[in-house]
Amino acid sequence: MSFTVRGLAAAALLATTAMSAQAADLGYKKPGVLPALATFNPWMIRVRAIGVIGGGADRVTLGAPVNAIQNGLKVGASFVPELDITYFFTKNIAAELILGTSHHNIKTKNQLTTTTGVSGVGSTWVLPPTLTLQYHFTDFGAFKPYVGVGVNYTIFYGENPKQANGFTKLRIESAAGLAAQVGFDYMVNKNWGFNVDVKKLYLRPIAKTTFGGAVPVKAKVNLDPWILGVGVTYKF
Repeated sequence: MSFTVRGLAAAALLATTAMSAQAADLGYKKPGVLPALATFNPWMIRVRAIGVIGGGADRVTLGAPVNAIQNGLKVGASFVPELDITYFFTKNIAAELILGTSHHNIKTKNQLTTTTGVSGVGSTWVLPPTLTLQYHFTDFGAFKPYVGVGVNYTIFYGENPKQANGFTKLRIESAAGLAAQVGFDYMVNKNWGFNVDVKKLYLRPIAKTTFGGAVPVKAKVNLDPWILGVGVTYKF
């Protein structure tokens, strides 16, 4: 009996040795820790200097004839800082939210035809949060162009009528509109880059004021501003 047990043990030892040698011949290696995969961080931020260039109103509805504004209104440009936050769903598809506020003067279009000889109607602050869905092209190395479309909701606040020129109770209604976008990032390294961005907002708010303390004025303002920006990109 003991001879049989010793024989079986020897046979098992020989079989184990043979299997180990065969595994070594086949280049088998003991499993180890796999190298960590590079993680994809989806966040990007930009800080830009932007110019907001507005339009005006050609059709002004008056409670009575008022030469001071019958030729229409125009909205002045403004230059301000802006922050945007971008989230990448993939390396090509991203969503961008821009945050910034600007101050604009409202004037009559033709100062020479005003009855008072002045053109100021008032001023307002504008908060135009805009969300766009973007496609980023990634086949050009450090140069990374993109296009986008989205929506905008513009809030007007702090309206200030030019009372010295006869305007009172200035009010501009908040409005929603579409947005189109084109731009590029030029990455100088993995994280930092330079950005150029152009947006067109399609925005038609209603503006209301009173002239001379009695004459109501209402205008649908074809604002449709261009937002032109340059700035710095940081990719996390």
